[in-house]
Amino acid sequence: MKALVAVCLLSISSFSWASSDLETSGDVLHLLLPATALGATLWYEDNYDGSWQLMRAAVSSRLIVEGLKYGVSKDRPDGSGDDSFPSGHTSDSFMAATFIQQRYGWQYGLPAYALASYVGYTRVASDQHYLEDVLVGAAIGALAGWYFSEPYQGLTVTPLASQGVYGLYVSGQF
Repeated sequence: MKALVAVCLLSISSFSWASSDLETSGDVLHLLLPATALGATLWYEDNYDGSWQLMRAAVSSRLIVEGLKYGVSKDRPDGSGDDSFPSGHTSDSFMAATFIQQRYGWQYGLPAYALASYVGYTRVASDQHYLEDVLVGAAIGALAGWYFSEPYQGLTVTPLASQGVYGLYVSGQF
């Protein structure tokens, strides 16, 4: 619960930085998607396994993003800094959406992916990032969420395509 309070306080302080309603809406969703993923682990009483998987996905995604931002030094479209590549907002959002989809299913994952896509759109439309920054951020977040998340219950079907092998990987926990 303390983590949710910290996220809410952080989100309130970040609103003053946003320059438009569009950017503000993306900032809010960028914080709400991971908070929703954490809330889902509490709702499903999935505190240990789910929370641990979410934390590993979030930390790994953020470390990769920050390492690339430090190493690449790409100017933002609006000239506000040299940390445009990749988009951290988009990475965080797609990490959370992928965690939700992988852990709890497509019925929750599809809306989460739609909201994560909107976050990416707001980053480009508000001149905070270029399209490639958002696409790479989304890929980093989605890969981290996919790598560290396992299904909560039931079956998960994942398409496979590697080295001439095509098929479906079916896994589940009962």
